[in-house]
Amino acid sequence: MTIVSQQEYGAAMATGETATEHWMTPLLAPRSIALVGASEREGSVGRTMVEVLQAGGFGGAVHAVNPRYESVLGLPCVAGLADLPQAPDLAVLSVAAHRMEQTMADAIASGARSAVVFDPCFFEDDEAPLLLDRLKGLAREAAFPVCGGNGMGFINHDSRTWVSFQEPLFAKAGGIAMFCHSGSVFALMLNGARRYRFNMVVSQGQEIGATAADYIDYAVEQPTTRVIGLFLEAVRDPDAFVAALEKAHAHDVPVVINKIARTEQSAALAMTHSGAIAGSDSAFRALCERHGVLLCDEIETMMSTLQLMSQERRPGPGRLGAATDSGGLREHLIDVADDMDVEFATLTQETTNALRETLAFGLEPVNPMDAAGPLNADFVERLNESAKVLACDPNVAVMAHELFIDDHFCFYPESIDYICNLPAVTGKPHLLVSSLGSADTGNTAERLEDAGVPMINGTRPMLAAVKNALAWRDYQERSNESPGEADDAVITRWRERLGTGAMDETQALAMLGAFGVSVAHSLVCETREAALQAAGKVGFPVVLKTAMPEIAHKSDVGGVVVGLTDEAALSEAYDTMSDALGPRVAVAAMAPRGVEIALGMVRDPQFGPMVMVGAGGVLVEVLDDRAFALAPFGVDHAHRLLDRLKIKRLLEGMRGAPPADVESLARAISRFSVMAAALGDAIAEMDINPIIAGPHGAIAVDALVVT
Repeated sequence: MTIVSQQEYGAAMATGETATEHWMTPLLAPRSIALVGASEREGSVGRTMVEVLQAGGFGGAVHAVNPRYESVLGLPCVAGLADLPQAPDLAVLSVAAHRMEQTMADAIASGARSAVVFDPCFFEDDEAPLLLDRLKGLAREAAFPVCGGNGMGFINHDSRTWVSFQEPLFAKAGGIAMFCHSGSVFALMLNGARRYRFNMVVSQGQEIGATAADYIDYAVEQPTTRVIGLFLEAVRDPDAFVAALEKAHAHDVPVVINKIARTEQSAALAMTHSGAIAGSDSAFRALCERHGVLLCDEIETMMSTLQLMSQERRPGPGRLGAATDSGGLREHLIDVADDMDVEFATLTQETTNALRETLAFGLEPVNPMDAAGPLNADFVERLNESAKVLACDPNVAVMAHELFIDDHFCFYPESIDYICNLPAVTGKPHLLVSSLGSADTGNTAERLEDAGVPMINGTRPMLAAVKNALAWRDYQERSNESPGEADDAVITRWRERLGTGAMDETQALAMLGAFGVSVAHSLVCETREAALQAAGKVGFPVVLKTAMPEIAHKSDVGGVVVGLTDEAALSEAYDTMSDALGPRVAVAAMAPRGVEIALGMVRDPQFGPMVMVGAGGVLVEVLDDRAFALAPFGVDHAHRLLDRLKIKRLLEGMRGAPPADVESLARAISRFSVMAAALGDAIAEMDINPIIAGPHGAIAVDALVVT
């Protein structure tokens, strides 16, 4: 079956039908190419794109398209796309914005199956719908993959297809598939350092006819892809993006993302840069966590992670082992690792004993290890052997070495050769690190990369790579925990109720209770006598709260009175509150003392319902202590969210207070996430503040729903 559109490709995969061609193949691995706007003019994009394609060694048919030439740099040239002897798989459209719409229409009419667009695709006095939107419409209607506009094309080493006006300086192929929402980052990838090895690098720009999801989907199916990297501005097709991440996970291919446009200012600039809507950073981070994506805040840490994850060997059980040739640098490594929450492996007694026998006198058999003893005849032998002993410890998953080396000096070259052989001996990933990020190590790094030992400049980038590699391993080993389901009748009943209008606190608590969250017993009253009767049913002591519909934050206006122990106290409190705020109140049972936690839910426009867990009560807006997750999720993930909070120590018990029933709290959070997933399209926002976690359970005492 030959696939001609994204929809047909997805349908074939869903039904198990064999597809002979990915729908992106004509773009990224074409058999024939038409270069529209090819030129022999020195310095022009039209000339450079011909030279770059030729430098890559493309083996298919190539035609230039330009009415001014009969040939261009040895290529046959025709006046227009309609004059080609056969329809090309790929048309490279190097023309100005005002000619782009007609040229793309001509390419589609000629039978071309894909296109690359370099131009930013806007010009003065354009009218709505703007050119970019018109081009997207053309591509969508014709199921026509387009790379660009406002991009620099792509380099595909697998197919020897270099379609760009930027020739790579370093062209050794490898296992990193890299996709960039920035032409400058694309150029950095190609020319920044010889230690990075790609099978493909793409500058997809404004994604006229193919999104990041399509490129991930294609890369996952390529046998040379070991890891996928994205310099990502926005997700333009959320459903397809999620499907692509799931496919990468199923194929055991890590995805590493440097997400930009995270702040309000950079998100606004992203809109003007490429028309990209950056979306919620919290929701995107939650999405990445759900799918095991390794999220990096800087290019440097993204690249160090990609470098480590592109190696043949991946980390097994255990933590980081490290051998240095300096006591000072070992202490530096320990300090930075502590700051980054990177753990070192605990050595077995057998390893400790072996190191004691191997290391020079006075050196400690610990991890991380300073292995540099006196500069005598057996210095290098002891250095090498001790590194191997430490690396072979069963608790070491990945081994880092720091040695005095750069492109101009190597104190002990025998050790470099020794380290290059260690991965085959230990079966584990090894890396070399220079604590000096600016060290001149390009040639050395290239040699080590050839041997399967990445060299990473900078302690933090190295530790970030190790931390990410271990996180990915842990995610892969996680069981696929089910969050549980909600009863269909419960969903129907509360969906209908949400459709009738505003919901007060008592109704919101009742809805939570229906989905399995323990809630405080609460009754709504509109007179003092009714409040007294309600207290009799609930049982003293009680809490009195205003239930006036226009008041969302009750404690801010004196709308909450706690600890009312008898009818007299309740009557006095009711009269005061009624006079100040209005007669409608709620009478609720006093919850046992405990730690106050806040739960929230918002409906993200891209990725759906998102749950927030954080410090509760009045602290919710004071402490920046919260964690986010996409709904729904299970109890184990609820525990992981709680583990991130600073107030987790309060839940464990402090200053004589008993520990909270964290398991009950995690179950309540999970059930809240199930409710959020089931009703998220009917609820704009919801807050539970607080849910009180005590020694004997967790109980929600206040809730607000916004529809």
